[in-house]
Amino acid sequence: MARVIDEYGLDDLGDELEGRWTATGDDHWSLRDLATHLNEELVRERLHDAGTNPSTADVESALRALTDDETGAAEQTQLRRRLQRAGVDVESLAGDLVTYQAVRSYLQDYRDASYEPDATDPVDAATATIQKLRGRLVSVTESKLEGLRKTSRLTLGEFRVIVDLHVLCTECNSQQNVTSLLAAGGCECEETD
Repeated sequence: MARVIDEYGLDDLGDELEGRWTATGDDHWSLRDLATHLNEELVRERLHDAGTNPSTADVESALRALTDDETGAAEQTQLRRRLQRAGVDVESLAGDLVTYQAVRSYLQDYRDASYEPDATDPVDAATATIQKLRGRLVSVTESKLEGLRKTSRLTLGEFRVIVDLHVLCTECNSQQNVTSLLAAGGCECEETD
């Protein structure tokens, strides 16, 4: 993996990966998130080298063509051909993509880094997890809509995706935003002895 980072001229990325993996709380990235981030940077760099100025959706669709087993064969072939026409050596790029295991080995063995999860309050941990999932849902939704918009299968102007998660207590009939519910320590139900 160090070879790939060096070959692509992404020298600062090693520090970034280590910093995000060893961070605590909301700043911590999982090994899978780091692998995805690194692979996106590799694809972005190859597309830049081919003379294009790729958008986030371009990078994500190219990465999907190279790694996603759930992408249909026809769509995958079409995306790969588009990359080849842009001047990207698809097989070489596909061979350079990394797994989360490779990221772990690189961080632990090559950079001698380690991650020590902090012992946070369970409510804080639950809030952080829900916020990350919410952010991921927004990101995936934006990406899918952007991709459909580019293929003319969806007509949509500039847009924002809003995810508002509420919890309804069927006993007291109160409804709250999930983060407000966690911060308040519960709903309006009275504790019974």
